[in-house]
Amino acid sequence: MKSICGIYKIGNGPSSSHTMGPMRAATIFKKKHPQAARFEVNLYGSLAATGEGHLTNQTLLNTLAPIPTELLKFPTIFLPYHPNGMIFEAFDGEGQSLDKWEVYSIGGGDIREKDSLNNIADEDMPNVNDDLYAEKNMDEVLDWCITNGRMIWEYVAVHEEPSCWEYLHEVWQVMKEGVERGINAEGVLPGSLNLQRKAAQYAIKAQGYRASLKSRSLTFAYALATAEENAAGGRIVTAPTCGSAGVLPAILYHTSMSYGYTDDRIVKGLATAAIFANVVKKNASISGAEVGCQGEIGVACAMAAAACNQIFGGSISQIEYAAEMGLEHHLGLTCDPMCGLVQIPCIERCAFAATRAFDANLYSMLSDGRHRVSFDRVVQVMKQTGHDLPSLYKETSLGGLATVGLKR
Repeated sequence: MKSICGIYKIGNGPSSSHTMGPMRAATIFKKKHPQAARFEVNLYGSLAATGEGHLTNQTLLNTLAPIPTELLKFPTIFLPYHPNGMIFEAFDGEGQSLDKWEVYSIGGGDIREKDSLNNIADEDMPNVNDDLYAEKNMDEVLDWCITNGRMIWEYVAVHEEPSCWEYLHEVWQVMKEGVERGINAEGVLPGSLNLQRKAAQYAIKAQGYRASLKSRSLTFAYALATAEENAAGGRIVTAPTCGSAGVLPAILYHTSMSYGYTDDRIVKGLATAAIFANVVKKNASISGAEVGCQGEIGVACAMAAAACNQIFGGSISQIEYAAEMGLEHHLGLTCDPMCGLVQIPCIERCAFAATRAFDANLYSMLSDGRHRVSFDRVVQVMKQTGHDLPSLYKETSLGGLATVGLKR
């Protein structure tokens, strides 16, 4: 498995696959052809179907400017490697093609060329494709931890460079800032839905409840805060994607503010959460266009449940159990954003997944950690379920709740 730093990408929303990925691809192509007279970008599948709502079009045009760019969309054509396919082409002043590049935005802000086994690395993360972990799944990770008497965050510490911990502290800082901006922001989110922000109202109302209801209400508020910031194009962290970015920060911020845990302890939770996302990326997918929302919100819930359990002192078996429940109870969840926007139902899903992560943590802590269905098994089922879902339920806005919303 690769470095966990690749799980957490700092950037602007609303979509890791439709905004971050295309922007990175366009930046690379423009840098390669600075003298081009014109660019043409063909968008396929989900990128073409929901690109406008996810700011794909605007992002590509802005990134490739001032060079004139024509965007062509083919929403019903899916390139063979991944549903989020792009073909960039550069032309000279006489209209002759200089270069053509096929590239895919595979989820979580990652981009990859056809038939490649590695993601395209950023300049600031040149070692992102290094195989730091010999273990291929969670069972192997747990075996390592048991054999060496270590926790999962210690497993990370042994395998990663020291700079990883500096980066995780930066990730935590960006997450905190995102929650705090979102919790104080009001007004309407951009886009055709005219959706009002709710985080500030939820945070204020939460203060009037007694302890248990207050805690749950604040969790809603913190998740809404980051999810709304993402929808507004604010600076957030993929966890594991932009659309699901509200779940993990809500749990971490709440435990930090309500229980006074140190930044170092929170960062250990971040490291633990990332291993579970890494396992999913290795053995399945975190792309809504490929496996539906179960690969985004489901994985985010698993990450948050694992982090929470780590922070509250769970054993490695309890941590794995919490993560397993977080993902298991999102199996089959479709990805059907209304009008192609990461707003409905995505923002609410972040809030509910955050509280479900707390519930998974508690349920696991009450147990001895033993259970029948492993995290690895759920990942296998999630991958197969995602492949069995028709494409209209995978980020194309052609089915499910997306069409219900459009009919109203």
